[in-house]
Amino acid sequence: MNETKRQQTKERLEKSRLYAWMQQASDVMDRYYIDAALGFAIPGGIGDAIAGLVSLVYIFFSLFHVRSFPLTLAIINNTLRDVLLGMIPFYVGDIIDVFHRSNQQNIQLIKGFVDGDLQTIKNVNRKAAYSAILFFCLCVMIYFMVKIVIWAGAYVVSLFG
Repeated sequence: MNETKRQQTKERLEKSRLYAWMQQASDVMDRYYIDAALGFAIPGGIGDAIAGLVSLVYIFFSLFHVRSFPLTLAIINNTLRDVLLGMIPFYVGDIIDVFHRSNQQNIQLIKGFVDGDLQTIKNVNRKAAYSAILFFCLCVMIYFMVKIVIWAGAYVVSLFG
C-alpha cells in the first residue's frame, strides 16, 4: 500500500467512533484493572469470559474496518489467551490478568498494523499463523471426537439390539 493511501486509511480509522471507544475500553479494562476485578468478583471463569466480551469490538474493528484476517486472528489469539490465563484457579489467573493486559496489546496491534510498523506486522503474522494451526488442530480433534462418539453410540446400541 502506498504511503498516501496508508495515511488516509489511518486517519479514517482513527477518526471513527469505534476506534475512540476501543481506546477507552482498553484504558478502563487494563489501566484500571477492571479485567482482573471481573475475574476476581465473578469466579468460575464467568468474569473472565465477560471481560473477554469486550474484545469483540477489537475483532469487529480488525475484520470489518481494517479488513485484515491475520490481524483478526492475532486479536482472537490474545483474547483467548487472556481468558484462559484468567481462568487459572485460586485467583492466580486474576493476578496474571493484572500484568497480561490483552486489551492494551490488541489496541497496540491495531495501531501498529494501521501504521504499517514492520515489527507489528511480523508479530501479527506470527500470531495469526499460530492461531490458524491451533484452529486446524482443534477442528481435527473435534472431527475425531465426533467419530468416537458415533462409534461409541453404535456400540452401545449394538449391545442392546
